[in-house]
Amino acid sequence: QVRLVQSGGGLVQPGGSLRLSCAASGLNFRLHPMAWYRQPPGLERELVANVTGGGSTNYADSVKGRFTISRDNVRNTVFLRMESLRPEDTAVYYCNTGARGKNFWGQGTHVTVSS
Repeated sequence: QVRLVQSGGGLVQPGGSLRLSCAASGLNFRLHPMAWYRQPPGLERELVANVTGGGSTNYADSVKGRFTISRDNVRNTVFLRMESLRPEDTAVYYCNTGARGKNFWGQGTHVTVSS
């Protein structure tokens, strides 16, 4: 059974930094692209960043230059480093992967950017 367990997040002031982690199990991690999505209050879930098994990355325009997605294929973990955070980054963040024809999601982590 594929499981994605998230950690990190919380309350941070504008301009601050946070790191999210997502530990995966139940799949051959290095073969699967991983992604981070977010859902701001009252809005649709949106893609933030993704990374292939080989480490190629892609970012939403709104986070380019501020967020960094990375993965550790030994620890089966994907990370999202968020810097220069803005109030509009406030959202529930989810890690995601696809395996065996299905979509899998982490439990979600609240990130609140506020002074």
